[in-house]
Amino acid sequence: MSAFIVGDCQLFTPFPRSLPRSHSLQHTNWPTRMKILQLRKHLGVIRSEASAAAEQYTVNNRPVKTTPHVDQKLVALSVTALVTIRDNEIRNLKEMMPQLMSDALNPKQLGGVVLQLVSSTEIDPRAMKPKMSKEAILDWSMKVPTAGGETSTYRVDFMVESEFGVPGAITVCNKYQKEFFLERIAIEGVVHEFACNSWVQAEKVNAGKRIFFSNKAYLPWETPAGLKELRDEELRELQGDGKGLRIPSDRAYDYDVYNDLGDPDQGIEYVRPTLGGEKNPHPRRCRTGRPPTGTDINAESRLNASQSIYVPRDEALEKGKRDAFNLGKLKGILRNIIPSLTVAESDVFKGFSDLNGLYKERTLHEMKPRDGSHEKNKRSFPKILRKVQDSVEEFFKFDPPQIISRDTSCWLRDDEFSRQALAGINPLSIEILKDFPPKSKLDPSIYGAQESALREEHIEGHLNGMSVQQAMEENKLFILDYHDMYLPFLNQINSLEDRKAYATRTIFFLTPMGTLKPIAIELSLPAVDQNSSANQVLTPPVDATTHWLWQLGKAHVCSNDSGVHQLVHHWLRTHACMEPFIIAAHRHLSVMHPIYKLLDPHMRYTLKINAMARETLINAGGIIETNFTAGKYCMQISCSAYGNWWRFDQENLPADLIRRGIAVPDQTQAHGLRLLIEDYPYATDGLLIWSAIEDLVQTYVGYYYKDANAVCSDLELQSWYNESINVGHADLRHASWWPKLSSPVDLTSIITTIIWLASAQHAALNFGQYPYGGYVPTRPPLMRQLIPKENDPEYKIFVRDPQGYFLSSLPSWSQTTKYMAVIDIISSHSPDEEYIGARKDLSTWSGDTEIIEAFYRFSMEIRRIEKEIEKKNSDINLRNRFGAGISPYELLMPSSGPGVTCRGVPNSITV
Repeated sequence: MSAFIVGDCQLFTPFPRSLPRSHSLQHTNWPTRMKILQLRKHLGVIRSEASAAAEQYTVNNRPVKTTPHVDQKLVALSVTALVTIRDNEIRNLKEMMPQLMSDALNPKQLGGVVLQLVSSTEIDPRAMKPKMSKEAILDWSMKVPTAGGETSTYRVDFMVESEFGVPGAITVCNKYQKEFFLERIAIEGVVHEFACNSWVQAEKVNAGKRIFFSNKAYLPWETPAGLKELRDEELRELQGDGKGLRIPSDRAYDYDVYNDLGDPDQGIEYVRPTLGGEKNPHPRRCRTGRPPTGTDINAESRLNASQSIYVPRDEALEKGKRDAFNLGKLKGILRNIIPSLTVAESDVFKGFSDLNGLYKERTLHEMKPRDGSHEKNKRSFPKILRKVQDSVEEFFKFDPPQIISRDTSCWLRDDEFSRQALAGINPLSIEILKDFPPKSKLDPSIYGAQESALREEHIEGHLNGMSVQQAMEENKLFILDYHDMYLPFLNQINSLEDRKAYATRTIFFLTPMGTLKPIAIELSLPAVDQNSSANQVLTPPVDATTHWLWQLGKAHVCSNDSGVHQLVHHWLRTHACMEPFIIAAHRHLSVMHPIYKLLDPHMRYTLKINAMARETLINAGGIIETNFTAGKYCMQISCSAYGNWWRFDQENLPADLIRRGIAVPDQTQAHGLRLLIEDYPYATDGLLIWSAIEDLVQTYVGYYYKDANAVCSDLELQSWYNESINVGHADLRHASWWPKLSSPVDLTSIITTIIWLASAQHAALNFGQYPYGGYVPTRPPLMRQLIPKENDPEYKIFVRDPQGYFLSSLPSWSQTTKYMAVIDIISSHSPDEEYIGARKDLSTWSGDTEIIEAFYRFSMEIRRIEKEIEKKNSDINLRNRFGAGISPYELLMPSSGPGVTCRGVPNSITV
């Protein structure tokens, strides 16, 4: 038995004392083949170059000849690699044709795509650098037959010395005029392939060679000698120098404040404050380096229509994602054509029939309970006309959202209003009522005394015979409290055209059936003076007038809720707060680092999506300002929440539930928590996914980090976390609540939280926006009128036509259709979505059985969770997810097809 050390692995191979010349290498792996050649040389099997016999082995069942060449010391070996390039993003053939012809006429001249293998284990003693193969050129004529698809694979032959060692990296130089997308490289006999998945720029754009490492994970101190310098070099390139304008081909990741949302050159109405800094604390973004505006040196200039906002090249959306976005935009434009013609007459809905006319009529009718006359009418309706109607409706009308698919009048019902707080698009705001009356935390020296107008007499008649104190002691009272979030901005908001808002509080009672019942709504405005109160309280209706006042009150609550959902829970807590962790990961974690490999699928597309948001969503005059109550003050609400409320240590699901008083620690219960509202679909489903992620991460971290010293001594890991805090979250860097990173337990908690936020938390907040908010009366993103009081001039108008007053308080016709078009796009899954529980890169851990098994268990657990959610959605005892006209809660259902499905948990923030 002979033993060879290859990298960090000891390879035992039973070699005979003599080896026949005819011994074939076709079934041997890379290190074994190297050792066989060395052993042959040692035994005198390999003779001079002139008399050496050609060795035959196969690659993909195709014979490949390798002819050993021997000088006095070294043996040369031809090694085959398979290089896969993506076709749908491939080179422009017309531009590359002259170079291809030149390559054909001058085969010995280096050109085209030049590749070189780098040894991970052997150092050249003369240059004191890793051993390199001879340069090899990608020959486009050497295409390997494959099953088709969107890629093409080519054979490349490398010449290496017999003492080359194990290939650990490949350098690639693109001498063509255009970039190309390199997907992967597989070397015959090497277990770990090279998953590249990157754009390789033309040499004239980026003079340096690109470095691609094998898939094998290495902690920094485990890096083979031949790769250490390259590992550091690659990170330096990704960090950039923080200077100059970034161009689309760049790969640098660095930070900047949000000083690019305004456009002061277009006029004072487009001036916006910088987000990030003491005045408006906010996480940092990826730097673009664009020049300042002409009127404000501190504001970054905007792009023109022909330019694309910078993100590092490999962060760009792939074709399938781009196509899905473009199709969504086209449908959005078409669906606004007919409303825009109607608006020429009036921009106000005259009746609910106007609203219903926005949706596909046949679909809406078919979803309503009807008698047999509907089928009779369908049969008598000419088929050709039905086809025409279908075609017109497909492109010019909206699909009815899920919220009205089972009951078109559900928006009127109190039980549905309450259910949305537990199983809707914003299940993150509901909390236990800790004080009655509720107390404000706003500074009274700035905002005045903020005493609540709520009194016991408002709610005691709705507590099933309990006193207020008893109901609180038995955890029966809950609240949606948007008072402190909105009140500081109300004077500015209410001075805007067509914007009117309150700071709302809504009290709920937990019924014996486990559902919530709204029992009081407080509507607050800033006090005119110290002696006056601008608060009013609405209670459940008792007659026609109070019915419509109650509906208006609920609409204002939903408008508050819609803004907090979008600006705080969705944008801030997932999109914005994750970006610094992603930037720092690319800057400090090598692609070989096991934590980078674990996080990689959870970072996909996020930087590009956030950059697109700065272009058209959160910018001055953008979609958020246009469609939400707070208008141009929207992002300042996000900043206020970030500076006064957001804490990373409470972003994990169990901590968040405990913070809101919805759960209490209880080690006798599953997940160590007891929910105070047992039928809380977001929480019950979310805890299942949270626990599955935590188990996976705990196993993964424990495999690579055996003790606290391993975590503390990992300089890449510590640099990543420290920079995420001190630079990416610079405005909160001194907060005492940041978790420490000094043990495997700490690392498990931090990574689990990041994966949870990027996957399940974002999915729960995003993919139900159209299904739950696509019918505007259910969830108006803005309100245009306050609720009239008896002494107000508008009160007579309200009494005479309460429905008309209600509709005129909602967004206008044009605002509604534009808003619906946007949330329809962002609620949609693209065909290339990658869902939780599925990974494409398991070959990274070939040979690491414990890791492969952990991912397999995680995948199986995700499938089990999906079946459990299906089962719960059919449980008649769970009234918040099952019942007449009730939509099942599926936002945390892991899998989904493409389109607007109101389900599916992608691995990352992809929209």
